[in-house]
Amino acid sequence: MGCDGNGLLEGGAAWARPYSPCQATAKTGPEATRKLVHPVERITKESKCLAGASSLEPMALELAVQTPQDVEAMRRLAAVGWGRRRIAKELGCSPETVRKYLRQGGWQPYGKPCRNSVLDGHGEWLRQRFLAHRGNADVVRQELEREKGLKVSLRTVERAVEPWRLEMRNAALATVRFETPPGRQLQADFGQCVVRIGGERERVHLAVLTLGYSRRLLVRAFRSEKQEHWLAALEEGFRHWGGVPQEVLMDNARALVSQHDPERQILVFAQRLEEFARYWDFKPRACRPYRARTKGKDERGVAYVKQNAIAGREFDSWAELEAHLVRWTREVADLRIHGTTGEAPLERFLREEVQALQPLEAKPSFLAEQELVRIVHSDCCVEVEANWYSAPQALIRQRVSVLVRDQQVLIRHGGRIVAEHERLRPGSRSRQVIDGHWEGLVPQRQRQEAVASLEPIKVAAAERKSRPVRSSELARPLSVYAEAAGEVAA
Repeated sequence: MGCDGNGLLEGGAAWARPYSPCQATAKTGPEATRKLVHPVERITKESKCLAGASSLEPMALELAVQTPQDVEAMRRLAAVGWGRRRIAKELGCSPETVRKYLRQGGWQPYGKPCRNSVLDGHGEWLRQRFLAHRGNADVVRQELEREKGLKVSLRTVERAVEPWRLEMRNAALATVRFETPPGRQLQADFGQCVVRIGGERERVHLAVLTLGYSRRLLVRAFRSEKQEHWLAALEEGFRHWGGVPQEVLMDNARALVSQHDPERQILVFAQRLEEFARYWDFKPRACRPYRARTKGKDERGVAYVKQNAIAGREFDSWAELEAHLVRWTREVADLRIHGTTGEAPLERFLREEVQALQPLEAKPSFLAEQELVRIVHSDCCVEVEANWYSAPQALIRQRVSVLVRDQQVLIRHGGRIVAEHERLRPGSRSRQVIDGHWEGLVPQRQRQEAVASLEPIKVAAAERKSRPVRSSELARPLSVYAEAAGEVAA
């Protein structure tokens, strides 16, 4: 029986001569080294040989046996009578690996080698300083050299404080969701966005107030983020909801918080905010610095307003923007199904929260009258709401009290009113001077000359404004052009 060129037996037999790496020797010929193998078995062996040659599969399987579940499987199989080789074949590892884990009685984590360090015995000191400096290992290294006399590398300190750095990272990422009862808390925050108004790009400051229980929103737009805007938004929210919550959680804005140090438990609010809180009978609270998630309900509310109410929209005027926010709050924000509560904020508010708010008791607006303290500048003026109001020149560089009402600005000193002005539009950067307040600042003669020098200009301007101009006055006679042409020709 002969073979064809493809290694198949003549006559169509299903047996073949497989590839073999064996070589003929002097004692045996090439035919003696061949072995008849079924074609399917040959293909299977060749594929396994190629896979093993191109990868480190045994090593990969060996390294994969690193978990307690694998070692527990070894122990269970050994308990039912399996041998080491059979277990190794089943789990894809070497018999020695099975033997090692069975001998040590289970899985044991790999440990770092125990080495002596110059920082041994200073663990508690390092931990206190590391946490006090908020994770700055280099500052700890400097203090270690200055106070302990130990000069080590920065990498040595970083290895020593690594467990505490992991604790700080986990503490910063961890968040515990908490819910407040009805009428307990209001969260307030500002957000900025750029909106196209009247064809121009303008920066808009959005005040977003969120009731903690019902998640009902109030959104108002301002041109800046000043203290008066915070208070105006809060007061409008109280009137919109018909009551005042027990506490208001807000950001550490400079207009609201004068000092906040959680480590030393120091929190100082602005004086006017404290007066506002006493007037409306609520407790102001500030979130932890650099941790805005303390008021996460309102932080998410700000993003919701930007993405849903503002994004992709343009407005013809500021009034249109304000009207759009009112309509959007009423028709969209109040009626949506909230993802956390599973209810519409308006329904949840009317059912449980509206009666839990403190009543307004028909109080007038706190912002209708406010008292400020100002120093009179060298130009005899005090600055209020980006406008300047004059005071008697005798009060230059003295402290005065300014009472701002709805339509008036009163300047008081020593318990009596020294100047009374009509209130200008806030932010108009205008100046209002009462006759006599500049007496003595400039010599009378110079003031008269300055006033007289302006009279001809005013009269001429008035004439130009009132007298109609004829078209003949704007036209030049032809003789003028003829004379100019003659001069050029000459």
